[in-house]
Amino acid sequence: MKLFESINEFHSNKKTILTLGTFDGVHIGHKKILERLNQNTENGKYESLVLTFFPHPRMVLQEKSEIKLLNTIQEKSKLLEATGIENLVIHPFNESFSRLTAEEFVHNILVDQFHIHKIIIGHDHRFGRNRTANIDNLIAFGAEYGFEVEQISAQEIQDVSVSSTKIRKALQEGNMALANQYLGYAFFLKGEVVKGKQLGRTIGFPTANIHIEEEYKLIPKNGVYIIKTFIEQIEVFGMMNIGFNPTVDGQKQTIEVNLFDFDANIYGQKLEISLLKYLREEQKFGSVDLLKEQLNLDKKTALDFLSKP
Repeated sequence: MKLFESINEFHSNKKTILTLGTFDGVHIGHKKILERLNQNTENGKYESLVLTFFPHPRMVLQEKSEIKLLNTIQEKSKLLEATGIENLVIHPFNESFSRLTAEEFVHNILVDQFHIHKIIIGHDHRFGRNRTANIDNLIAFGAEYGFEVEQISAQEIQDVSVSSTKIRKALQEGNMALANQYLGYAFFLKGEVVKGKQLGRTIGFPTANIHIEEEYKLIPKNGVYIIKTFIEQIEVFGMMNIGFNPTVDGQKQTIEVNLFDFDANIYGQKLEISLLKYLREEQKFGSVDLLKEQLNLDKKTALDFLSKP
C-alpha cells in the first residue's frame, strides 16, 4: 500500500476507483465497502484509493467535541493496509478544506488530482461546504465529468453506522464479545511501557504500566480484562486493569498489565494489547490481602478462559 499524507502528494498513471470516509475501527461493515473497492479495479486496470482525513472533522468543526476514536491514525493505516487497498490518502482536515464547494471538491480533487473512474459511496453521503451536496448532485457531477457513481444501499450503510455506534457503546459497557464481533478482530490498545508505583510486585502481580500518547483514543470501561500481546513475536497472555486503583487510593486513571509466566524488563517498549474478555468491574477492597486474593481468582478465571478452544 502507498501512503500519501495529503491529496496533493498523490500521483498515478492509472484512473482510480475511490471511496472516502473516516473508517474508524475499519470494522466488518467497512470491510464490505473496501472489498467492493478492490473488486472494481478490474485486475489492475484501475487503482483502488481510500481518502480519509485527520484530524477527525468533528474535532475541527465542533468546538467542544470530545469524540474518542477506535483507532489512532497509525492503527487505522495498518488496518486499512491489511484489506489490500493500493493507495491511502490521509488528508489534513482543517477549516479551509471544509469550505471547499462541492464542485471544487469534485473538479479539483476527484477529477484533476485523483483521475477518478468510479466512486463508491453511501446513498446518504453529503459533501462540500456546509455539507450541502448529496448523492444526486454527485451523480450529476459524474455525468458532467465522466465518472461512475456506485451507491451503497441504505441497508449496508445502516450496517456500517450501527457497527460504529455499537462498538463504542459496547466498549464503554465492557461488552468485549459484541465489540470484537463487530470489529472482526480484538479491540486493541497500543502504548509504551512506563514505570509505575511498582506496588504489584509486592503482592506477586508485577504490572507493566501502559502510556497511550494519543488522547483521542477511546479507552474502554474501567475494570479487569483478559488480554493478549506479542513481545519479540512471542504470544503472551495476561490480565489488564483500567482504572484508579481505589484499594491503594490511586488518584489518576492507569492502564496496568500483568503478564502470565513473564518476567523480562520491557520498559520503553511499545506493546499492542488485544482485549479478549471483560472479567469484572474495578472495586475497592478492604485490604491489600483481599485484593491479592481477588487477583488470584481473576487469574484462575483467565487461565480457564484461555484453555478453551
